[in-house]
Amino acid sequence: MLNKQDIKQVLEILEETYPKAKSELNFSNPFELLIATILSAQCTDVRVNKITGELYKIYKTPEDFLKLTEEELGVLIKSCGFYRNKSKNILGTCKILVEEHNSQVPKTRKELMELPGVGRKTANVVLSNAFGEDAIAVDTHVFRVSNRIGLAHSDNVDDTEKDLMENIPKFQWSDAHHWLIFHGRRVCKARKPNCDNCPLTNYCEYYKSL
Repeated sequence: MLNKQDIKQVLEILEETYPKAKSELNFSNPFELLIATILSAQCTDVRVNKITGELYKIYKTPEDFLKLTEEELGVLIKSCGFYRNKSKNILGTCKILVEEHNSQVPKTRKELMELPGVGRKTANVVLSNAFGEDAIAVDTHVFRVSNRIGLAHSDNVDDTEKDLMENIPKFQWSDAHHWLIFHGRRVCKARKPNCDNCPLTNYCEYYKSL
């Protein structure tokens, strides 16, 4: 794992490289972000945005979604993959929001993770992007990039999150989450990392091992 000074340098480079990094899911309120994030599992943000761009024209609240059957919602979200399970989870989540939270998205990780289809990553995305909480959501990009560079040294997402929380100042958690995602999508790709155009090669443990 990188030392503290190297980590500081890496974060500065990432911030300079991706100064406007933010969620690439389109949303206008916490509920829209929650549904979009559930849909984004095993799916690209581009595809999710196409689905929600049409979906949110008609279905804007948990009550609106509950007018649909699982099958009807499944048809609307089919192109995002795993649509049957996602449809079931979304309607289950909407039912709990209506019955237990006055149709509002809860603001605690514990309550969010009690919703169907919402794990720690999704909860952290909502807390960070909808409510401005300091949080690091470890998706596939954050996991891959942080462990390649040396910001983390773990073989699972939970321990990776712990490493990042220890190594990154709390006020940078949410920003670093987006920097790592942008870097993973644009440079440090899964199959063919573009090391020739990476600004982190002086620090990256993966690059030094090549």
